[in-house]
Amino acid sequence: MDKRLIFGLVCLFGVCLLSAQDRKSEPDKKKKRVDLLYADEAQADQQLRPDVQVLIGSVRMKHDSMYMFCDSALIYEKINSVEAFGNVRMEQGDTLFIYGDYLYYDGMSQLAMLRENVRMINRNTELTTDSLNYDRLYNLGYYFDGGTLTDEENVLTSEWGEYSPATKLAVFNHEVKLVNPKFVLTSDTLKYSTESKIATILGPSDIVSDKNHIYSERGEYNTVSEQAELLDRSILTNEGKKLTGDSLFYDRKLGYGEAFDNVQMNDTVNKNMLTGNYCFYNELTGNAIATQRAVAIDYSQGDSLFMHGDTLRLVTYHMNTDSAYREMRVYHKVRAYRTDVQAVCDSLVYNSKDSCLTMYTDPVLWHGAQQLLGEEVKVYMNDSTIDWAHIINQALAVEQKDSIHYNQVTGKEMKAFFQNGDMRRVDVNGNVLIVFYPEEKDSTMIGMNYAEGSFLRIYLKDRKMEEAALIGKSNGILYPMDQIPADKMKLPSFVWFDYIRPLNKDDIFEWRGKKAGETLQKSDRKPLTSPRDMHIKRTKK
Repeated sequence: MDKRLIFGLVCLFGVCLLSAQDRKSEPDKKKKRVDLLYADEAQADQQLRPDVQVLIGSVRMKHDSMYMFCDSALIYEKINSVEAFGNVRMEQGDTLFIYGDYLYYDGMSQLAMLRENVRMINRNTELTTDSLNYDRLYNLGYYFDGGTLTDEENVLTSEWGEYSPATKLAVFNHEVKLVNPKFVLTSDTLKYSTESKIATILGPSDIVSDKNHIYSERGEYNTVSEQAELLDRSILTNEGKKLTGDSLFYDRKLGYGEAFDNVQMNDTVNKNMLTGNYCFYNELTGNAIATQRAVAIDYSQGDSLFMHGDTLRLVTYHMNTDSAYREMRVYHKVRAYRTDVQAVCDSLVYNSKDSCLTMYTDPVLWHGAQQLLGEEVKVYMNDSTIDWAHIINQALAVEQKDSIHYNQVTGKEMKAFFQNGDMRRVDVNGNVLIVFYPEEKDSTMIGMNYAEGSFLRIYLKDRKMEEAALIGKSNGILYPMDQIPADKMKLPSFVWFDYIRPLNKDDIFEWRGKKAGETLQKSDRKPLTSPRDMHIKRTKK
């Protein structure tokens, strides 16, 4: 036997037992006899069936305020019950009408069982099924072998369900389906109000439309206003973007969603993610915002980049056009970590139009043993990997050799070029100062080269400075290791920011500001363009 049928019979048996117990305490006035109002023909056989009336043709009966109509009927006087056949109709007031092919009505318990082609109509709500039990005492109709409830907005079907004309509430179980012109909701358990048109989700449910998909196990969906309030890690999916949170609010008409606590907004197309404890996303404009421990994660490469700031904002321009592009804005107290690169600044902007990431206000960038900084840093990406970086004004590059020795270069601007994720060349332009420690093949430092010039080109290998060449007028001196003047070991602008460098992806939340006097004072100078470097394409060695 089908498990759902067994479940329905058990529930029905339980309801009948409880109803019978409750009805024992009901006043006698609720147990009036079923009265015959009219029939074309009435028969009775006191010998064979002494307590049965046989009624034929245009039968009309009444019990309390309920009227019953049918083609023929049997009235069981002793047990105060009725069997009705053909064109059965029950009417209570001017709001409740029940139709069917067969009716058994128990006047003692006030239970009606209707079978075949059953329709229960309450104003604009209609319940259709082949098996309906209607409890007059509790004003409740329920079915257990499939049924459909229809109102002005929705059509709901399920294997088992109940509807109360008094409260306008319906409960559905097993293979529940709510069909609306704009979406389809499927569930295992659902409560629905025909008055407010609100569907209450009580189990795993999917709401699918042309544009998005909602998954939830608990919450409410207003089928008129198209607003949803969802709990228990509900998920909103829209064109490859998945918004998940402990709780969600979604307005389908206005096209926006909000997520609260343990939020993730995952873009599976572009392979990036926003996380935090609050996230807002507008599917009509393509704009999003994340706050409260907000993190932007790029996992398009094998190694993920984690970026944190007080606020993360995504802005889309010219959406749904061929010229569409995005800006990712992060502010304030920005910290970023990937195993091969780390960064700190006050704010940054990434523009997908030119694949440029611009860092503002005391930006510092680390790449292995190299540290790069200036007033402003622009990093140009190619398929989510660094192509080249432009450090504008008060540019400083530092490479740590050991605890006291550092290769250092400073100038008005720098351009660092990368290959396969590694820095391979650095061009420094304007007022160049150099502290460089050349090495033997065994990595032994042979001295310190101090030089000044107008343009410098540095080549790197395995993330170490391998060769440096001053172009144009320059001067310099090589000091043996035991004769290096103390005042020459560090350039005037030297600073080593290892104490603020992000150590891992969890350390991005720990803001550590620069020490007093180590922040850059912004200048009014603009970046220069060297006649030897009129293009930005890197030159491979």
